[in-house]
Amino acid sequence: MKGKLVRAEGPLANIIPIHLDASFFFERAVRSLDRNHVDKALKYFRKAVEYEPENPVNHCNMAGILSEKGDYEASNAVLAHVLEVVDPSMTECYFYMANNYANMDRFEEAEQALVTYLEEDPQGQFMTEAEEMMELLYYELDRPAKLNRIKSRKGVVEHDQARELLEEGKFAQAAELLEGMSPDYPDYLAARNNLALAYYYMGLFPKARETIDEVLEQEPGNLHALCNLAIFHQNENRADQVLLLIKKLRVIMPFQKEQVYKLATTMGILGQHDSAYTHFRRLLKDEETAADPALAHYAAVAAYNTERYDVAERLWRHVSKLDPGSEVSQFYLSGLDAVREGELEPEKLSYHYHLPFDEQFRQWENYGNGIPEEMKNDPLIRSSFFWALRHGDRATKLQVIHALAMIGDYEVQQALQSFVQEPDEDQDLVAAAESVLSGLQMKEQNHGTNHDQQPVSGITDRLLPKMQPSTVHAKSETTSHWQAVVERALQMTEAKAELQQEMERIWTDYVSRVHQDGPGLKQIEGWAAGLEYLAAKIHSRPVTYQSIAERYGISASTVSKYARQIVRVCGSIPPTV
Repeated sequence: MKGKLVRAEGPLANIIPIHLDASFFFERAVRSLDRNHVDKALKYFRKAVEYEPENPVNHCNMAGILSEKGDYEASNAVLAHVLEVVDPSMTECYFYMANNYANMDRFEEAEQALVTYLEEDPQGQFMTEAEEMMELLYYELDRPAKLNRIKSRKGVVEHDQARELLEEGKFAQAAELLEGMSPDYPDYLAARNNLALAYYYMGLFPKARETIDEVLEQEPGNLHALCNLAIFHQNENRADQVLLLIKKLRVIMPFQKEQVYKLATTMGILGQHDSAYTHFRRLLKDEETAADPALAHYAAVAAYNTERYDVAERLWRHVSKLDPGSEVSQFYLSGLDAVREGELEPEKLSYHYHLPFDEQFRQWENYGNGIPEEMKNDPLIRSSFFWALRHGDRATKLQVIHALAMIGDYEVQQALQSFVQEPDEDQDLVAAAESVLSGLQMKEQNHGTNHDQQPVSGITDRLLPKMQPSTVHAKSETTSHWQAVVERALQMTEAKAELQQEMERIWTDYVSRVHQDGPGLKQIEGWAAGLEYLAAKIHSRPVTYQSIAERYGISASTVSKYARQIVRVCGSIPPTV
């Protein structure tokens, strides 16, 4: 009774039944693989095939395990069955078979399978690996392969150029190139997937969704398209559709590193951190990928998000060794320490190998150095900017406009021109964006003037709309109340000279981020106490909530309340450099 509930009778009738289906055995197989119990994994994959014999993925999973065990003959028998009976369109099976034949030193048959893959597979998913194997076969057979054509090579030059543009964060240019390819290569699904990504990074969600739908209409099981679609649904808050796709993605066990990486990051973004952790761990076991600091960071994030704090710490320390010049790992290690000490509430981290968005802005504002050159060209940061420009709140959009003014390249101008044409956009933000565009155009005309490293604060003054007199008056009254907090903290602190600059810096940062009236007279003591506590902690002074509270004549919980409020708004408080 496949797929049925197994229900006990008699005295065991209250036992919760187990739903035995392909997904159940797939989960057991993955768990066994994670524990290096290969034989058990094979047994469970066989059961998954029994329950869903029409699903080619189950067969390929079983073939992959057989290959790992060295049973290449049996693996090829399974793959041949897929091509002959289950799904003849799965041309990647020819590539898997070529690998198996090569491992058995049957190079003639390996060549035949590889040539079939190259001539019949429209996507070229394993093109790089296939070319490497072709070189191996050339040396083994002492002759070139009998290859008439490579089906997936149509449009490959243009696609490679577009991928380079995507990696450089030049999303508009990549989209233009890929759009030009579409009429000539309608079956080039890899290019269509990347076009969808370009639209997504530019914040053009409807066009991205339409492109993904076109891919899935041609190939319903395309992993990259399914992953992208799940993320698009999440951005549209379509929880029911996200859950359906998560269920489908959880039973996929890819063996190619690129696909494992795509699936791992997607599951992390979707909040399936246990699944992401499993896939990232698989990648870290591979010598080729284990030295990638970004991958180690993503694995650390997944570990942190699943409360594996010791593992996360080890991985972030490993990141520090792999990438000693980066401040990312140290930032997250500091946050982990704060969570362990109860100073911060644990929050889910995002899967990006750079400092959090707000933290980057805070550093640029605090130190006035503008955006570092390497960050200007980081595609993840650029895509974050473009996404936030479309979908962030008002304050975030304004910050992004300021940041884009310092980048000022073709992509930025395209994004801002599109932004100012939005009919429903806040007119103050539109005015700020138009001001940036005007400044960039003047810069292009002058050629010699370099505003790239202009501090954020200077740009803010230039771009913020002028306030009406009544607004200025109200603001001055609020400012006096806010100023009273830092003055009270300076009056009460036992280390005024040491902490003054730190408290002023923290408080200025906090005040710039909130949009509420100033504190009442009764609140000033609490804010001042919380402010002093944070400044003292940054300078490693031996203070506690209780010791601060006693001097201010308030409770320790009040000090904690206001200190946490500052941290919640500002994020982790960066130390003075």
